[in-house]
Amino acid sequence: MNNRKWTRIVSFIFIAISFLTISNCARVTVNKKKFVGYRGAILHKGRMRTYLIHIPPSYNKESFIPLVIALHGGGGDGKRVEKITLMSQQSDKDGFVLVYPDAIEGHWNDGRGVNKYRSHREDIDDVGFISVLIDVLAEDYNIDMKRVYVTGSSNGGLMSNRLACELTDRITAIAPVIGSIAENIAARCLPTRPIPVLMINGTNDPMVPWEGEYVRFGRKKLGKILSIPDTVDFWVSHNGCSPMPEITWESDIDPEDGTRVRKIVYGKCKDGVEVVLYEIQGGGHTWPRSPIYLPKFIFGKTSQDIDANQTIWRFFKKFRK
Repeated sequence: MNNRKWTRIVSFIFIAISFLTISNCARVTVNKKKFVGYRGAILHKGRMRTYLIHIPPSYNKESFIPLVIALHGGGGDGKRVEKITLMSQQSDKDGFVLVYPDAIEGHWNDGRGVNKYRSHREDIDDVGFISVLIDVLAEDYNIDMKRVYVTGSSNGGLMSNRLACELTDRITAIAPVIGSIAENIAARCLPTRPIPVLMINGTNDPMVPWEGEYVRFGRKKLGKILSIPDTVDFWVSHNGCSPMPEITWESDIDPEDGTRVRKIVYGKCKDGVEVVLYEIQGGGHTWPRSPIYLPKFIFGKTSQDIDANQTIWRFFKKFRK
């Protein structure tokens, strides 16, 4: 029996036990609307790795469909990021398979080397896990392997950048939100092709500071990162884009939210890719237009001037490998 078959058999047993012991595993309620999702698990390097998957109603077994991988922030999980973003509604509207993987003990190994997190301390292979997850979903659904996209919030945003560096041939584009790139990863990042990058960051983010240096939680320093401008410059340089961006302002839809959004587009890149930054002036460590209230004194302001889900998908659908 080959390793792939053994992995799937063990995974099936694990899922079956989960469904027997946790009756609401297959159905999640979000904002009083029924959200149909499925819990999945795969065995990767001796660890059972779990994920929540959402299939849009328009899914047709006879047609190829894009895949979006949405990575949660530090201390979260797939179910949590679904509630924060409501990206499943975008999946239903635009017809892409959406998967929310779970990190080990809530933290992705994004390359910062923070010993307090098990995934960092044990150097857990999250890159390998995501690669295998893509293969598993491609077997179960008609995934268009030319349209595999990754987004993520905070720790998930940093992990998105790592995946762009190390899984470039498998991922079409990335869209990190309130994240940058770990200094350790940037130092050894050698993408094998130009890759489209969209970033959404707040200038007053208290946890992933605009000026970089360290991820912070209060007074704690949680690993070194590049600044937001330096992360943008990194991808502009790699993708061979014009250094002169096109800058526009988004409409100030909600003057009471305390933010303005400046869109910065670097074009004329190799292979027709783009690097785009949505600079949320006055914005904090939040997902734009999230339905979940986060205390301003901890996370900062949430912009209502752009819909992060629409913005991300509008960017993704422009590109295929």
